[in-house]
Amino acid sequence: MVELEKEVLPLPPRYRFRDLLLGDWQADDRVQVEFYVNENTFKERLKLFFIKNQRSSLRVRLFNFSLKVLSCLLYMVRVLLDDPQEGRGGWSLIIWVDRPLPLWALQVLVAFISFSETMLLVYLSYKGNIWEQVLRVPFILEMISTVPFVITVCVPSLRNLFIPVFLNCWLAKHALENMINDLHRAIQRTHSAMFNQVLILICTLVCLMFTCICGIQHLERAGNNLTLFDSLYFCVVTFSTVGFGDVTPRIWPSQLLVVIMICVALIVLPVQFEQLAFLWMERQKSGGNYSRYRAQTEKHVVLCVSCLKIDLLMDFLNEFYAHPRLQDYYVVILCPAEMDVQVRRVLQIPLWAQRVIYLQGSALKDQDLMRAKMDDAEACFILSNRFEVDRIAADHQTILRAWAVKDFAPNCPLYVQILKPESKFHVKFADHVVCEEEFKYAMLALNCVCPATSTLITLLIHSSRGQEGGPSSADQWQRTYSRCSANEVFHIRLEESKFFGEYQGKSFTFASFHAHKKYGVCLMGVRTLDTANILLNPGPCHIMAASDTCFYINISKEENSAFIRGHTESLRGPSRGLGGASHTIYHGLTRLPVHSIIASMGTVAMDLPDSDSVEGGAGGVANTLALPVVPDSVRERRHSIGPVLELVDGVSGPSLDLLSDQSEDEGGEGEDQESGAEGHTWAGHSEWVKGYPLNSPYIGSSPTLCHLLREKVPFCCLRLDKACRHVPCEDARSYGFKNKLIIVSAESAGNGLYNFLVPLRAYYRPRKELNPIVLLLESPPETYFLEAICWFPMVFYTVGSIDNLDSLLRCGITFADTMVVVDKESSIIAEEDYMADAKTIVNVQTLFRLFPTLSIITELTHPANMRFMQFKAKDHYSLALSRLEKKEREKGSNLVFMFRLPFAAGKVFSVSMLDTLLYQSYVKDYMISITRLLLGLDSTPGSGFLCAMKITEDDLWIRTYGRLYQKLCSSTGDIPIGIYRTESRTLSVSESQVSINVEDYEDTREPREPLLCRTGPTHRNSTSSEPPPASVASSSSGADHPLLRRKSMQWARRLSRKGGRGPSGAKGPTGAAERISQQRLTLFRRSERQELNALVRTRMKHLGLSPSGYNEKADQGNTLSYVLINPSPDTHLELHDVVYLIRPDPLSMVPSRGGGRGDGHKPDLRESTHL
Repeated sequence: MVELEKEVLPLPPRYRFRDLLLGDWQADDRVQVEFYVNENTFKERLKLFFIKNQRSSLRVRLFNFSLKVLSCLLYMVRVLLDDPQEGRGGWSLIIWVDRPLPLWALQVLVAFISFSETMLLVYLSYKGNIWEQVLRVPFILEMISTVPFVITVCVPSLRNLFIPVFLNCWLAKHALENMINDLHRAIQRTHSAMFNQVLILICTLVCLMFTCICGIQHLERAGNNLTLFDSLYFCVVTFSTVGFGDVTPRIWPSQLLVVIMICVALIVLPVQFEQLAFLWMERQKSGGNYSRYRAQTEKHVVLCVSCLKIDLLMDFLNEFYAHPRLQDYYVVILCPAEMDVQVRRVLQIPLWAQRVIYLQGSALKDQDLMRAKMDDAEACFILSNRFEVDRIAADHQTILRAWAVKDFAPNCPLYVQILKPESKFHVKFADHVVCEEEFKYAMLALNCVCPATSTLITLLIHSSRGQEGGPSSADQWQRTYSRCSANEVFHIRLEESKFFGEYQGKSFTFASFHAHKKYGVCLMGVRTLDTANILLNPGPCHIMAASDTCFYINISKEENSAFIRGHTESLRGPSRGLGGASHTIYHGLTRLPVHSIIASMGTVAMDLPDSDSVEGGAGGVANTLALPVVPDSVRERRHSIGPVLELVDGVSGPSLDLLSDQSEDEGGEGEDQESGAEGHTWAGHSEWVKGYPLNSPYIGSSPTLCHLLREKVPFCCLRLDKACRHVPCEDARSYGFKNKLIIVSAESAGNGLYNFLVPLRAYYRPRKELNPIVLLLESPPETYFLEAICWFPMVFYTVGSIDNLDSLLRCGITFADTMVVVDKESSIIAEEDYMADAKTIVNVQTLFRLFPTLSIITELTHPANMRFMQFKAKDHYSLALSRLEKKEREKGSNLVFMFRLPFAAGKVFSVSMLDTLLYQSYVKDYMISITRLLLGLDSTPGSGFLCAMKITEDDLWIRTYGRLYQKLCSSTGDIPIGIYRTESRTLSVSESQVSINVEDYEDTREPREPLLCRTGPTHRNSTSSEPPPASVASSSSGADHPLLRRKSMQWARRLSRKGGRGPSGAKGPTGAAERISQQRLTLFRRSERQELNALVRTRMKHLGLSPSGYNEKADQGNTLSYVLINPSPDTHLELHDVVYLIRPDPLSMVPSRGGGRGDGHKPDLRESTHL
């Protein structure tokens, strides 16, 4: 080892650390190395300059094109200077020409340059096969037009030899094509294939004509001696197939040339035209380009879709162009699919042909985004394909489109529609996002507690003229319903408003009531200058400021309104008698003693006459507007409503007392009821708290304060139809629920279903009014979903299908009040359009026949299928509505289905109705926020919530909607926005006769039903627990339905007429046979209803379920329901009207020292009035 170490030489000086630091070694050993992109040879450098380099090759081709054009011009100059009469005669005129010396010198120079360039390009393009270069047509033409000139230099006697220089036109055409390709390649811009083909066609025609003109002129030097103009005239006449015959070729060479040129034209031109036609058809499919000049001078929006359907297109166009300021906008549709036949037919209509441009392309390609001029667009709408089998894959495509557009045009506003709520997280950068499943499930949930919420929201987000149905409609409800459907949400700044400007410095409720009383507009929310959040009904504590933005419901916005003083006075007239003494008891919200309410309202107590006599009452019907129970001596006093105060002083302190008093009542009374009724079923999980859900199934859900369980329920206890060691119950009856069930039928437990539970378990809903929720799922839910719902009280699930009667009975459908049928994702795709809803419609029809008293809310894919809901073939009223719908469709209405009874009643909903919400957001950027607040998807501190109250007999003293508005504003701060009205359907005389003769005639024999029961004892099981028969029920409800009362009188008269010929009149075997045949006939006519009842009861007994909850009463079907948005103040209230309210946030009245909104376990919440 020692020897080896001795042999190791020391490092050279350049590797020493000191030298590395000083850098002395660099001066000695650094070698310069040059790197070449191409080979460093003369040929490669020439190839780089002449061929490979885009800009230099473009210059070379432009120079080549100029040379060819110059040679053709020199040939024409030679023809014009030549005089064949001065030279020889005969055929020598074709071979020899007269060429001046200067002209000859120019032509020789041009030919030499062209020849040198051609040979150089052949040398640079040579790849081993010389014949490939030599036998090319451009090379042959180049040799014909240049080599003879080079020869004339060496042989002066050949200087006047004819050389066909005019053939250089074809070389010029070839150079022009190459030059255009290099031009677009150099400037990095795409060009249209249509432009290239048109250019080639034009150049081909020009070259054919120029060749024929020059050839005929030269050959006719030995014949007619034609000029260039005569040759031009002859060629035009010949090629246009006119053939006057005044100019004709005389010698056979010229005649042969004409024949050759015609043959060439017949071969070449059809090929060119065919390619041009093919490109034209392809361009029609792809849509071409959106003009850059138009994009800079006009405004346009881009609609990106993966599959364009005619319904989607018409909804977008009708809603987008419903606003006057958008009439001059262009709509550019960017779709990867070929244009559908129906879409093509619509876009050919002159109304849309001038404003809608269809481009076939992908949003993921920058070239297609450039075609659509996305960087100059005012907005981009990206819609998901809800008809995709895999909805998650459809969302992924939408996300990529949104990313691509944002990357290409970062300043373009994005309006994105997404399907799944878990995908919303990826497109939060968009300006506006609508998640379909979030809105859908929240709307279906509110439909269960606030009837027809889906219809209310749909009418608000649709632009309507208010003329649907026609002002001369025969039915009063259609006229009223149509007029109120024109109401929309608008906004205006307070200081610029005539509606609300005079209420600056006043309370919000004061401004809302007086604006409705004076102008008929409904002020529903505000947005302050220092915050971007919209507050729905912030309550009487909010003082209106000049900088506030007011959101109101009206038929038209204020800028389009004309103010007529006499009309406003007439509107004010009916409400003048609303003053006087104020009774501010509203049991629906507070249910508090009178002295607490009087203390909270400040000076209102001073206006109450004999307030000491009113104090003691705590009675009245719960959840009504009735006054408290007073002595008989005071009952004759006319009921009055207190004025709405301009400013509410001292609300913060007393309001806390109000809430605390109520909370004591709730804690002392409500909890005892719940523990006594349901404590045995929930064991240790019965204690409820108010807080925010701990587990959300997806990212991006808005936190909402809800009713929760202190301890989560074990997963085994969530199964309704199976007992476990914690809960021994196996059906809905054993749980002993006080309220009826809400059943949701869905294909699977998706993340969107979570938004169905949150609005129904919101903190502002009283505990005693919460309905148990049962999820009927076709496949078992995943663990993450169970983890999210196990904190909510009274939420269960069962596994089954809606088309299975046993599954329906196991989930407790006989104890249900409402059933929500969600459209199945697997059935969205159908071979035939509009057949996607077939299974859902038939299943719902079966449910309607089996359980006629059940309220069924159905989601459909296509709104046009609403006409099949609860279908009755012989219902003349439905047929009349069908004719009305056809008329509205011909008029181009946006809501052709609005008069369909299931839609008007809120029993059917299509998620495609929400598409207009995204379209309206371009003009009204606040519509998505307001809709989310109304549906309970967002909970902004200080913002109110949507609820409903029902008008009872004790509330009819209010009389009109305007008085109700004042009552609510003066007592509780609620803002009414509409009415859900149910009334008897009036039938024509012919229709009533048909329905009696065909359908209801068998009911005249109901008194003889007990005779049939002797032969059918199976129908008398459990009679004590069964509801009364349909006849008894109908007779008892005759007071509510005039039509039923009229029918029953006709039945009674018919029975009295037949009484003389009854069984007492017929004796012997003939009378008995008559009775048996009559009973058999009655049994035949009544068999369908009895079979359905027997089927349900038999299956319930087979499953071990008690049939006591099954109601056999048939739905009479003679009522209709509809929504009135913002009716006039003088609209009379009717019994069973449901009023939509925006109730102020209870927590907004709590002082900050109480914990504010963050304290989720505070019980000081006011009860609300819901259905």
